[in-house]
Amino acid sequence: MSASTSGRLGWTVFTPPVAAIVLAVSWGTHPGPVAASLIGVALVGSVLAAVHHAEVVAHKVGEPFGSLLLAVAVTVIEVGLIVMLVVSGSGETATLARDTVFAAVMITVNGIVGLSLVVAALRHHLAVFNPEGTGSALATVITLAGLTLVVPTFTTSESGPVLTGDQLTFAALASLVLYGSFVFTQTVRHRDFFLPGTTSTPGGWTSETDTDADTHADPPTTRETWTSVALLVIALVTVVGLAKVESYSIEDAVDWFGFPHAVVGVVIAMLVLAPETIAAVRAALRDRVQISLNLAYGSAMASIGLTIPAIAVASIWLDGDLALGLEPMQLVLLMLSVVVGVLTVVPGRAKPLNGIVHLLLLAAFLLLTVSP
Repeated sequence: MSASTSGRLGWTVFTPPVAAIVLAVSWGTHPGPVAASLIGVALVGSVLAAVHHAEVVAHKVGEPFGSLLLAVAVTVIEVGLIVMLVVSGSGETATLARDTVFAAVMITVNGIVGLSLVVAALRHHLAVFNPEGTGSALATVITLAGLTLVVPTFTTSESGPVLTGDQLTFAALASLVLYGSFVFTQTVRHRDFFLPGTTSTPGGWTSETDTDADTHADPPTTRETWTSVALLVIALVTVVGLAKVESYSIEDAVDWFGFPHAVVGVVIAMLVLAPETIAAVRAALRDRVQISLNLAYGSAMASIGLTIPAIAVASIWLDGDLALGLEPMQLVLLMLSVVVGVLTVVPGRAKPLNGIVHLLLLAAFLLLTVSP
């Protein structure tokens, strides 16, 4: 490997393969406290490596493709994890998909958004972004969540928050159409609306926005980029795989504390979304809030738009019902998040208070999940 490649990648070259070895050795085991701690170290290393390699690739391909790449890559593997857990029959599988998707939505639209806004606003006085592109993303998230998580609560063809086969098929197709339409809008038709701004215009955006991810460094070479692509895939696989292995220890801790089983899904969702969270906060520190919001809302969309169709297909072979409809408490939290999200996005700039409000909604979600 060349000196430039080593300087750019450094320790992140070796971390994903080492973590993959740890995953191979620990897969299918029920680790004790010491082993779980070592696995946790490998998990953290994989998360940090994934963030680094995602940023290298994003620097090469430019925005918004870089944000889209990380969001889709993490979510595709997350979907595989959800389906695997449902098939394995571990825990309360009837509500597993719903609880995991809802946790991912709350973490992204409140946690990642809130952290990014607070960091950017405190460091740069205001967090500035393009309200048109971000508003389109939020509208898509709201529609996806409404069709797949809210509507099943009120359907009457089946008892409980369950969709019929036809309804689930429609929800799956609608999710794919909405997500596909947004990706086309973000990357082709109206790409400029999702680029970080370089001026102090109301949305912080101009059609001549610079798409370079870091104007203080040269773009990576093709060799460095493909190296990072390969290591990013390895890192993401190990993140989700190690999170699955750690889930046994998490389940033991949840049972010991007497928490609801939904807490397991929340913890795993937080671990899986850690790369996107770190990448979003780092972008906010550089005053590139648009990238942070692309990651947050893109991850929420991908989580719903890819998970629901996958679950719809998997349900052909699965026994029992899949409860997708939210509980009343979850509906209230989702509605509050929607209202606050709209009020945050419309002005195109935000103060630290806006981020704090989102973070408090996330805190309320976490508390009510532990103690409903």
